[in-house]
Formats: sequence, structure tokens, C-alpha cells
Amino acid sequence: MSLTDPNIGENRPVIRQLDEGAVNRIAAGEVVERPASAVKELVENAIDAGARRITVEYSGGGKTLIRVHDDGCGLTADDLPLALSRHATSKIDGSDLLNIHTFGFRGEALPSLAAVGRLTITSRAEAEDGVEISVSGGRHSDIRPAACNTGTTVTLRDLFFATPARLKFLRTDRAEAQAIGDVVKRLAMAEPFTGFVLRDVSGDGAPREVFRADAEQGELFGALHNRLARVLGREFAENSLPIDAEREGLHLTGFAALPTYSRGSAVAQYLFVNGRPVRDKLLIGALRGAYSDFLSRDRHPAAALFLDCDPSLVDVNVHPAKSEVRFRDPGIARGLIVSALRHALAGAGHRASTTVAGATLGAMRPEPAGARVYQMDRPSAGARAASWSAQAPQFAETATPWGQVTEPAEPVARPDEETPDYPLGTARGQVHENYIIAQTATGIVLVDQHAAHERLVYEKLKAQMAESGVASQALLIPEIVELTASDSARLMEHGDDLARLGLVIEPFGGDAIAVRETPAVLGTVNARSMIMDVLDELADQMRSDTVQARIEAILSRVACHGSVRSGRRMRAEEMNALLREMEATPHSGQCNHGRPTYVELKLSDIERLFGRT
Repeated sequence: MSLTDPNIGENRPVIRQLDEGAVNRIAAGEVVERPASAVKELVENAIDAGARRITVEYSGGGKTLIRVHDDGCGLTADDLPLALSRHATSKIDGSDLLNIHTFGFRGEALPSLAAVGRLTITSRAEAEDGVEISVSGGRHSDIRPAACNTGTTVTLRDLFFATPARLKFLRTDRAEAQAIGDVVKRLAMAEPFTGFVLRDVSGDGAPREVFRADAEQGELFGALHNRLARVLGREFAENSLPIDAEREGLHLTGFAALPTYSRGSAVAQYLFVNGRPVRDKLLIGALRGAYSDFLSRDRHPAAALFLDCDPSLVDVNVHPAKSEVRFRDPGIARGLIVSALRHALAGAGHRASTTVAGATLGAMRPEPAGARVYQMDRPSAGARAASWSAQAPQFAETATPWGQVTEPAEPVARPDEETPDYPLGTARGQVHENYIIAQTATGIVLVDQHAAHERLVYEKLKAQMAESGVASQALLIPEIVELTASDSARLMEHGDDLARLGLVIEPFGGDAIAVRETPAVLGTVNARSMIMDVLDELADQMRSDTVQARIEAILSRVACHGSVRSGRRMRAEEMNALLREMEATPHSGQCNHGRPTYVELKLSDIERLFGRT
């Protein structure tokens, strides 16, 4: 640079006190980034007011109009001027800034909105008269009477008219409207007993209802399940597992999807702390870590998790938009999420996502070819038995390719025989020497024999390793790794945890560390590279799974080579033994890469494919 200090001129700058309007516009820049931010603040105020029904209307993507109506406790004529004053709030008394049980607490939302838009508040408290006040560009009108029901309606027009430069950084109306919908849906997930309605009132036509979620009834888990089905879709609700775990003052509830119901990005991850939607790096990393053994790197889990704790254990005042939090002991929060999710996934056993069967049926369903002209009834058990016995000899062999000579196949089971009602059914045959066909009480199951057996072998190897520990190999010459003082101290704090995984380190004078032993299963490793990867994870997530992940990757490859190969013919007892072992083994519904190991097709769906219903 040409100047030694380009920020200092010849004239000494003068310190000035900014006027209230400038202060409010600066604060609005922190709190109100876009129309969705304004909706978030207003809806959170409505929830704090005890509303049981909240209606949000917007026009022009929220740039020209935002209106939020609630049936909460309302405001009196004395409250309205105070509500528009900076740092005036009814939610804390200022004596304890950590004891926060509400969404809002800083008293910045309404004055910030009034500083950058045209704001009108109409409200009525119980047994009081309705009142209204308007603010435009920071200038307040007189309080006037208004006719309204109990509750509050906040109308914000011409957002950022006082700071037109901000309008240039907003996206299209459609993109801003989608952001508003996302905010409302996130808040709706956290409040299942409150009804939400979102309408687009753009243009001269009738208002268009974008989203509706009526207030749920019943106990919390049932209400939450129904609300998530309404917001995230019925498929998520059908393929998710309930989560309920507690550890050292932290309580985790919610629903997490099966690994086979994974997404291509992290769009279906919703995390809440004390009811507040957050996008916290620690919690997202914990969610990812819980599924690390079941999903490949390009797939992402779906979950809606609610972490509740005493307000003194978490600081929600570390971000202007309150989208990040800081836990007093982040290790407990992360450990709770990882252990609770893995326990729930283990409890799911062999269960796989129903969307797999839906995709299979979609691929098999033929194109519509006009109206049906016939109706076939389902044959009875006696009719099926008679049909089987009347079949010509060697009827089954006619399906073999011409010219191919095959040995008579060992019969698996006759369709009319009574079979035990196993979850994955009884094997009926093998096709293309890779797929097992099994019959259940309600349909059929198709099993990928290689993927299924690979998962079974992998789970056995992990269990053996957990029981006997990770064997380590001593290095003939310890590898010395030079680090900074902070990295060396951070690494040695986790020395015991790394030693349990076979990576033994010790101080080597100054800030260096010596790598004495490495996990034997990894073979020859680059110790320095592994140490640096561990340090990166410790800095980012305050814990490291690098060594564990590398060991499990080796076990996964061993399981792949040691499992039943594609192209191998299996006898009936082998196929049934594989099915029974899948039923008894956790996580057997997906292979080591997150793909399904079996597809279940219901008989009713199969009959629809053939026009029988």
C-alpha cells in the first residue's frame, strides 16, 4: 500500500453524538435485514403475547405491505408509546439478562421497524378500548381510538422507504415471499398449539392462502407430530422417529428421519433452543455426526429437534438476529444430540423409509392408457392352491433364456403353504443371483443380498471393536509434529479420547507432540496429516471424529469384501437366515452408504399396478 495508514488524515476527526433517527436506522440494519426479518420479529411478539391464532399477510414479497394480526393480550393506550421506544420491553426487568423465557427481550423490533418503514399498531387489551398509533420515518402520530377485537394488528408499509439504498439489496418478490414462508413455518413448528395463517394479498385479486396450520390438540408429542406433518409433509412424519432424551439439565425432543429418507442438501434440518429457531454450527455438526455412520457425504439427514434447558445454561444474546446461541457447556449439548439420535436409529432396527417403495412403484407404474374395461377379483387361498397344483411340469423353467441349460432349482416354498409372519417375510426365490424375493403377510419384499449382508458384517465388526477395543501399533520411530502453543494444548486435552481409538500422543518439549502409536487397522498412516485433521475438527466443533471415521471407513471396506457377493446363488435356508438376521440387527435397513437394503411393496399397491382395484 502507498500510505502507511490510509485511515488517518491530516485533520483530526471529531467525535459526534448521532441523533435518535440515525441510531434507529443503524439498529434496524442489524435487526431487519429483509422483509422476512420483520415478519419474524412481529410473529415472535405475537407468540410472546399469548396468541392462539396468528395471521400474516404480505404484498410485493413484504416490500410494500406486511400485516400481522394476533388474538393475544393486546396493548393499552399507555403501552403504545412505550412499545415504540428503544429498549422498552415487558419481557425482562433488566436485573438478570440470562433469565430469558421469551422470544424478544431487547425492545428493538418495533422502533427499528418504525425507523425504516410506515408502521401502524392497532390494539385492544381485555376490558379496554381499542387504540391506534402510527409512525412514519420515526415521527409518531397521536394515539387515537380504534374499533378492533382483543389482540394486536401491526401493519408495516413501504419497508426501507427511509433507507432506499437497502431496497437495492433485496431479492425478487418471489424470493422474499419464500423467505417469509420459511420463517412462518419454522415458528409454526415450535408452537403446535397456536394456529398460523399466511396470505399473499398482492395485486387486486382475492387474497391467496399460502400456508395454514390450525392449532393442534392433545399431548405434546402427538400435537408436534401432526404439526410437522402439516409443515414438512406427511412423508417426513411417516418416516421419522420420536426423540426424547435428557442429560444434565438439557432436554431434547422432536423427530428425526430414517437414514433412507435423506436429502441432497441440509434444507430439512430444523433446530430450536428453548423454542427459538436457530442455525447454530455446533448443533448442525452434532446432527451430522449422529448420522455419519449411515449416510454418504453427499446426503444430509432430515430432522426437527427441540432442545430445552434452563435459560441460565444458554446465552441467546450473542447475535443481533438471535439466530445463534452459546451453551455454557457445549460438549453436553452435542453429546446429547449424538447419543439420542443414534439410540433412536438403533431402535428402528431394519426399518427403511416408505419413500423407497413409493419411488419403486412410480418407476413400475405404466402410463395411463384409457379407462379400464375389466375387473378382476383377488383369488382365494383355495383357488391359488388349485392353480398351483394344476400347473404343467417344468412350468417355472420356461422363463430361462433359450438355449441355456440349468440344473433344477431347489424349491424354496410353495405359495399355498402357511408361513410364520416375519417382518421381512419368508424367502420365495432369488432373481439375477442378487435379489431375494420374500413374501410377507401384506405384500412382498425385495432384498439386495450384497448390500444387506455388507451392513450385517459391518455391524458385527463394530461390535467386536467396541468390545475388545481398538488395537494400536507402536511406531518404530515416533513422528514429531510441530504445533502452535494453543494447538498443542488443545490436542493434549483430548489425549485420553484419542488413545482409546489407538492414537497415542505425548508432549515432546516446547509446543511439539510425539505420535507414539496409531490404530493398527489403518495400516501405514501419515501421522502429521491425521493430527492436523483432528485439530481442524477440534477448532470447528470442539471435538473430533476424524480417527473414529477413518477406522469405520476401513471396517466398511472390510465388510464390503467379506459379504455375500452379487452373482452368488443362495439356498433357501441361507436366504431365510439372512432375512432373520436383518430383523435382529440395528440399521440393517440401509447399507453403509445410506442406500436401502430392501424394498417392501404392499399387495394393495401391486394390485393397483395391474388394475385390480
